Parts: sequence; structure tokens; C-alpha cells
Amino acid sequence: MACSLAVASLTSTASGQDAPTNNQEPSPSGSSPSGSSSSRGKHENGSKTTVRHSHVEESSQSAELSQAEAFIEKQNYSAAEPLLHHAAEADASNYVAWFDLGFTENALGKVDESIAAYRKAVAAKPDVFESNLNLGLQLSKTSQPDAEQFLRAATQFRPTSHASEGLFRAWLSLGHLLEKSKPDEALAAYAQAAILQPKDPEPHLSAGLLLEKEEKFSDAEHEYKQALALDPSSDALTGLANIYMRGHKFAEAEEYLRKLAAQHPEQAAAHVQLGRVLAAEGKNEDAITELQAGIKLAPGDASVQSDLAETYFEAGKNDQAEAAYRALATAHPEDATLHHKLGKALLREKKFADAQQEFMEAVKINPTFGEAYGDLAFAASENKNYPLTIKALDVRAKLLPEAPITYFLRASAYDHLRDFKDAAVNYHLFVNTAKGKYPDQEWQARHRLITIEPKK
Repeated sequence: MACSLAVASLTSTASGQDAPTNNQEPSPSGSSPSGSSSSRGKHENGSKTTVRHSHVEESSQSAELSQAEAFIEKQNYSAAEPLLHHAAEADASNYVAWFDLGFTENALGKVDESIAAYRKAVAAKPDVFESNLNLGLQLSKTSQPDAEQFLRAATQFRPTSHASEGLFRAWLSLGHLLEKSKPDEALAAYAQAAILQPKDPEPHLSAGLLLEKEEKFSDAEHEYKQALALDPSSDALTGLANIYMRGHKFAEAEEYLRKLAAQHPEQAAAHVQLGRVLAAEGKNEDAITELQAGIKLAPGDASVQSDLAETYFEAGKNDQAEAAYRALATAHPEDATLHHKLGKALLREKKFADAQQEFMEAVKINPTFGEAYGDLAFAASENKNYPLTIKALDVRAKLLPEAPITYFLRASAYDHLRDFKDAAVNYHLFVNTAKGKYPDQEWQARHRLITIEPKK
């Protein structure tokens, strides 16, 4: 495989957990508590966005509260705040005043004050859907343990209007809250949300992402495919691609990544991951095209540049691999692996002196880099630097097991240095371990043994 499959670099699947939670929330059109329209039932601003309710008779409202709500409709929260404080403190049982105060404080960025007001709204009238939902959302936002209590309560009450949409949001929010602590109950909450809004892909996306995290890939695949059927342009494409990459089902991953790259040609991650999958399939030319596209969109990503360099190397484009690795090694001079990879590209081009220099740099940076010592021995042998060959092989032997070819390199080096005794020992070790895998070198070793060993 030419490239490592870093699935985490794909654009993250939307789960609703990272939805915007800007405290300056616009009041939904027509959502005044004394009006006739609904709460913001749809979750277009994320399941963590608080709502307004709409079920209070005009005759039950004071002029002060009505004025405050008029200010809320105009998003003039600073003007509404003192009026609501006065109205709520004048009548502690007025749950609407407390609710509107909670909404206003949240809009002003006063989260703690918002929570306190919502608590009093729930205490004044415990069975109001919107009060419980907003309190649960605020507590969830601040990671307070009783958030679950109020979100669960919200699922049991009827919203003032657009009931299905409101309950959908409550179940979805509960699911997001429970993911880490109670994943099975989170999945059950997502299932309830899906029943309430069967045409919305979000519950399936959230369930798919949770199942993927739990490595229940078959179940995750099922959820993602349901989401994709509801919305062909959804982030389910990303989820499916991730699953197939993790399962090394590269053909399937390629299919969905191609769709993702076609839908979002401006996203570097889609091209990069497609390039990595194509490289894993051995489709190096196509992989190079996609990785080049990814670099154009994200030119500063060293990991993508490294993937492209490796794909050049695997494709036999040695001059391009050399150029790419040299640029990386120059930018990251303390990275032993980059110097080693540059050296291997130089070996391919038979630039043995330059390769030897890069391998020397690699082992200087990382004195325990066994593989680099082996390549250094080979480059030194090609440069006829036989003492260095032996020295590199001896260090390698302390770090990695001997291999037939290391015995041959050592034997050849001793042979050139006319140390025939040590050469013979290593030629015998080579012949005994090669077992026909290196026929040319085995023939050479046997003939050298005839020449250098004393006649018995």
C-alpha cells in the first residue's frame, strides 16, 4: 500500500453534536409566547438551539411582559431583560416570564443566569415542553449532570405546536447527550427521533457515527445507507467511505469517495482520501491525480505531500519521488524517515553517493533506525566503501534479525577487503539461509567459496 489510510482526515460526519450553539440566537418568526406560531421545531441550527413557546392567553399577560416580548421579537434583548426581571420577581409563579428571561439571558450570553431562570420556569410549571427542553439543552451545553433529567422530561410532554418537530428535537438532543455514557440508550433515542421525522436523515447519521465509533460497522453501514437514501448529498457518503476504508474494502470506499469528491470538488479531504484508497488498490496514476488535486486545495499539508511522494515511488516515478521527498526533507530536516525515503528514491536512480549521505543523516537523527542501517550498507557497498558496509551491518544486527542478504553484503565486503576467513563464514551463512531465493548471489557465493577457502 503506497499511502496510509488516515480516515480521520475526512470531513467529519455531521452528528448534531457540533451544531452551532451561538448564544445570540434569533427569535423564530412568530414565536412570541403570546402569539400563535410555533417553536423552532426544525433542527437547522442544530439540536442544541433553544426554543420559544407559544401558548399563553393575551388576557393573562401583563403589559410589562407583553412589552418585553415585543423587544424579544425585535431581538432587542437588552431592553427586554430588565422588564422580564421585574415581571418574574413580581410573580414567582409566572412561568412565562421566567421562560422568556431564560431565553433572553441566553441570547445575551449569560448562560448561568439563563439556566437559573429556566429552572424557575420548570419549578413554576413542570409540564411545559419548551421549558424542560431549553433547560436540558443549557445544562448539556455546560456539561451539568442533570441535563438528562430535563431532556427526558421534554420527550414526555407535548410542544405547544408542531409537536412532531419539537419532540424530534428533544429525542435527538437526548441521544447526543447520552452517546458517551449510555450509547445503547442514545441509539434508542435516535430511533425515536427517526420515527417522528422519517424523512430526516439526521437520526440515521447520528446513529451511524455512534455505531462506527463502537466499531459496529455492519449496523453503522445500515444507518448510513438509510440516511443516504433520504439525502444523496448527505454526510452519509463520508461515513460509508470511512467504514469501507477501515474494513479495507477499497473498491466500495472508492465508489463513495468518488461521489463525495464529485459533490464537493472544493474539499481537499475528499480528494486526498480518494487518492489514498486508489493507491491502496494499486491504481497509482489515478491516485497521483487525486493527491495532486488535494495538495492544490491544501498546499500546507505535509502528510498529503508525503503520500504523493510515496505514490510517485510506488509508481516508479523516481525523479518525481526524489523531488517530493527532497522538498519534505528540506522542510523537516530532523525527520529521519524522510531522509531514509529520499535515500531509497536515490538508490532507485543509482545515485549511490547521494543515497549514502541521506541514510547517514537518517541514522544520525535516529541511531536505532535498523532499516536505514541496512540501506546504508547497500549504498556503501555500491560506493565501494566496504568498511562502512561492515560497520552499518554490524549496527543493524544489534537492532534487527540477520537476513540472507545481510550475510551476502557482509561476505562481499570482507571478500573485497581480502579478509577471506570472515568472508567465507558469511558466504556459508548466506548459502545456508538463502535456500534458492537469490540464485545469482548463491551461484556467486559458492564459486567464491571454491576460490577463497583452503583446499582440504
